Amino acid sequence: MAEVLVLYYSRGGSVRTLADLVARGIESVPNMRARIRSVPPVAPITRVAEPPVPDQGAPYARLDDLRECGALALGSPTRFGNMAAPIKHFLDETGPLWLAGTLVDKPAAVFTSTGTHHGGQEATLLSMALPLLHHGMILVGLPFSEASLQRTSSGGTPYGASHVAGAEDDRPITDDEKTLALALGRRLARITAALNT
Repeated sequence: MAEVLVLYYSRGGSVRTLADLVARGIESVPNMRARIRSVPPVAPITRVAEPPVPDQGAPYARLDDLRECGALALGSPTRFGNMAAPIKHFLDETGPLWLAGTLVDKPAAVFTSTGTHHGGQEATLLSMALPLLHHGMILVGLPFSEASLQRTSSGGTPYGASHVAGAEDDRPITDDEKTLALALGRRLARITAALNT
């Protein structure tokens, strides 16, 4: 059984919802399993260190999670058209994996959530893709053969799954957004399985 790491940061819960849907899509493919992990928040001044295991939600990721998994689905909320600092901080610590070529030829996909419809979804997805390309990963997006990609009036891009959560993070995920998140997980898992046969 191959594992795909679903690694995310979520503050309001929308990215966590997408992560769960991507994981469901992964696990709908025979012999594929999702390993869900998060990262702790960061702050300019740290007064108290985060516990090594969060009180709730997914466990915090370690570099070993990247070493051990056959693929990566990376999710972050949008921060001014860019990934959130906690995800960037985690990726900045992956230098040893880059030096060793650990992630070369592993498939990867990205997903995000924004407060507004034009809040920088595609820019954020591309910002997450850049370090993955430097690691030599194979990026997997959503083809326009996915009917929901052509009809969505909320989130969803060819670069990855996305959700428009609203300024108060109170908009439920739409049917199209849900369909596309599941499809991204399935496609990532199928490609991972094909590369590992």
